[in-house]
Amino acid sequence: MLPTRALLRSGTRPAPRLQMRWGPPRPFTQPQRHGAIVRAASKVWESTVTGEEKSGHIATSESESILFFDSKIPDHPFPRQGCSCVLPRTSRPGFGPYPLLIYPPGIEYHIDALYCLHFPRQPLPLPYSHSRSCPQHPTTLVLLIQYLFPLKLTYLLRRSWQSDRDLTDLLKRFDSSGGGLGTDPINLVKRAIPSDLPIKVTEILPRLKDGGAFVKFSHGSDVVPRDIETSLARSLEKHPLRPWFNPFRGVQAGLVKGVPWLEDLYRFPKSRVKVEFTGKDAGGEAVELSQETLYSLFRRYGKIAEITSQPSDSKILPKYAYIDFARVRDAIMARNCLHGFLVDEGLGGGKIGTRLRLSYEQKVKPHNIWNWLTSHPRVVIPVVAALLAAITVAIFDPIREFFVKAHIQHSFRLTNNKFYRWIKSQTSDIFSSFGHKKADKAGFSAVWQHRRDLIEQIQTWLLESSDTFIVVQGPRGSGKKELVLDQSLKGRKNVLVIDCKPVIEARGESGTIKHLAAAVGYKPIFAFLNSMSSMIDLAVQSTTGVKAGFSETLESQVVKILHTTAEALKEVSLAGRDKDGKDGDLSDDAYLEARPDKRAVVVIDNFLHKNEGSALVYDKVAEWAAAMVQNNVAHVIFLTDDTSYSKSLSKAMPDRVFRQAALGDLSLDVAKKFIISRLEEDEIEKVREQSKDAEEKKDKTEQHQKPDLSELDSAIGILGGRLTDLEYLARRLKGGQSPQRAIEDIINQSATEIVKMYLLGGRDTVEGKKWSTEQAWYLIKALASHDALRYNEVLLSDTFASSTTPGAANGESALEGLTNAELVTVETYNGRPQTIRPGKPMYQAAFSLLLDDRVLRAKMDLALLKELTKVEAKVIEKAEGELALLGSLPKQPAQTGSRVSYLLEKLEGSQVKITKYEKEIAALKTVLKHNY
Repeated sequence: MLPTRALLRSGTRPAPRLQMRWGPPRPFTQPQRHGAIVRAASKVWESTVTGEEKSGHIATSESESILFFDSKIPDHPFPRQGCSCVLPRTSRPGFGPYPLLIYPPGIEYHIDALYCLHFPRQPLPLPYSHSRSCPQHPTTLVLLIQYLFPLKLTYLLRRSWQSDRDLTDLLKRFDSSGGGLGTDPINLVKRAIPSDLPIKVTEILPRLKDGGAFVKFSHGSDVVPRDIETSLARSLEKHPLRPWFNPFRGVQAGLVKGVPWLEDLYRFPKSRVKVEFTGKDAGGEAVELSQETLYSLFRRYGKIAEITSQPSDSKILPKYAYIDFARVRDAIMARNCLHGFLVDEGLGGGKIGTRLRLSYEQKVKPHNIWNWLTSHPRVVIPVVAALLAAITVAIFDPIREFFVKAHIQHSFRLTNNKFYRWIKSQTSDIFSSFGHKKADKAGFSAVWQHRRDLIEQIQTWLLESSDTFIVVQGPRGSGKKELVLDQSLKGRKNVLVIDCKPVIEARGESGTIKHLAAAVGYKPIFAFLNSMSSMIDLAVQSTTGVKAGFSETLESQVVKILHTTAEALKEVSLAGRDKDGKDGDLSDDAYLEARPDKRAVVVIDNFLHKNEGSALVYDKVAEWAAAMVQNNVAHVIFLTDDTSYSKSLSKAMPDRVFRQAALGDLSLDVAKKFIISRLEEDEIEKVREQSKDAEEKKDKTEQHQKPDLSELDSAIGILGGRLTDLEYLARRLKGGQSPQRAIEDIINQSATEIVKMYLLGGRDTVEGKKWSTEQAWYLIKALASHDALRYNEVLLSDTFASSTTPGAANGESALEGLTNAELVTVETYNGRPQTIRPGKPMYQAAFSLLLDDRVLRAKMDLALLKELTKVEAKVIEKAEGELALLGSLPKQPAQTGSRVSYLLEKLEGSQVKITKYEKEIAALKTVLKHNY
């Protein structure tokens, strides 16, 4: 048996008894519109409930039968959009189907089981017949009983149930196994209807989606339907029947006045009901009901929150209105009881009447919270940014602090692993012949011996509890980093090295943040998101007029990284504290102050490297270092080439005197020992690499490659004691060059670099420079013949005092820029600049070599003289302007005579200089014309 359901609307007369005869189907004509009720001439068929088979065919008149099937057969698709096909029952299942009638969905009553139903694969093209809505039988009515099923269950059971009977049977079994919890809808209906009510229940149709059931009942002709509804409502109010899923609200019942549409679409109940006003018949006119009429019709089913009429300018047909109920249950009751209800003229439905067609409508929620958020971006966006920042700090800051600690303690470094150190100690003899690092370090023994006092001084400062910086200053290549890290901090744990050079030379803010984070071990870092956040912030600012705060400035990100590093440094410094020992009673600050040897050491290398345009990073690093020192968190050592470092550091610690260690060039004796030691190490390496059976070849090789050291003293005198230059000379000597040839090559290479960096390409290649090519040539020309220049004498020269080059008018800034560019070195005395020397000792020889080039000298002198001519021309122009002003007076006062004489003498002196410069310029042009 294929389970199915049907609704039957009765005619004017009930059938007298059960009949099992079907009349032959008659041909039908096409209906006028969709939804017409189909009329068929047939005999009445009634059945009763026998065993498990439940049927509820309702008696109608002999001239009219209407069936509606609301289930679907899985194997045979139900023709949903056209009509429902019902086939007659034969004597037994399996025999041929003959169509009985066709009818589109929308009837009330229920027939539960028919035998031998068959639905073809394609809808049958059967004819239609149009008819009006048939009235209910005078003694047959339908009730809607609510709160029988959990309404929210419809959202959970979205699978394609074959019918509502499946769930009904399931609830029966659950009720019987659970000891009678009252979940069976049949029992609930029986309990809801009192026994003394003069009605007879003939049919029950559960509606899971609506949370209730339709109950068809019959009554006597002397009973008023309104009294039945009133009596049932009073009974349920006096003896409430509360289901298990809602113990606070009892079962309700309402009389169905219209023609409910029973469908199994995915249209779930909503609190908003759309009421469409249609004509009584197909194509008939309808009247749009007023809000007062709608209120009087629908208020009895529950609290109405709002009634919204169709806009007056809307052309949508049919006309409609929205009714918003306070509860979904009330909307369900109203929709099922009044769907298809005909409003007559007395109620405002017009002369012909207006039929109501009801459907659920998804209510557009006001979204008050969202609307407030979107309408107040000036408040919301900063709050959201703050919340995101707080979440980021809570999640990522502990992770970043962990990685910074591991970076300081070298936890992930292989050389600190115990197993690795044991393997290295066991195999040191095997790999000793392959190690060059030990030999390289041995070559610096003479240098470190020469600087032993300075090394010990730094070690002593690290053992003292002082709240100031340690500054190691020296020219580039003087060995500052090796002296501090390899000698002063040798064997010391918890050392953090921050190299400012890659941080300053990085491209853009993202690159700066990335390199700074890598220097301290700060990760994870999302530097690429900064540019994206900047674009979002710009878009929000352009639309709302307020900054969103999603993007962070370079300053804030640098401060965040340094703050996390400070927290990690403090934990590292406190890691060796024994709380159970003698230091257990001390606070953290007291312990750090009492044990300076336990503090971590921060080495900031290349401080003030390319200081132009990088003041922000250097200032923040200096402020952070000052906080580390003053709070006794760590010792801070600055390594810098800049002699004016005190200006930057004094901003962070204006009331402290720094501990300074100056590194200069090596003396000639130490420099010679260094080169000889490097050459001896090379000879020892060669002896190790040669085998014993190639002794003769070895002797020839040594005789051929052994350098001549007879010219070494003169070469070192020219080269100077700069450690990197000495290392370069030693490598050339190892290659077989003589000291004289090596020093010539080094000087020629240095001269080429000077021309490229400071003379010919300096104006275009150096961005934002504060010096001019003429100023650089002035120093080169002066230092070629002098070991040192007076600082103030250079500042008073016309080239530095009155430069016409944009950006180079300030002489002190120009000298500072040339010092940072390493063309010259400024030596100080008692904190003030005193003398100017070449940037490297060998630069003096390179300067002299450049002066020997007649063409280059003529070209640069010509540029210098042209600038001096411009300077004197400005003096003359200024004097002439003042003389013209004095001459414009109506009467020459006697007091202006001395001023006029001064101006005339100044004008004459400048003109004499210009005449001299022009003669020299003419001679230089002649040199350039006749020389290559």
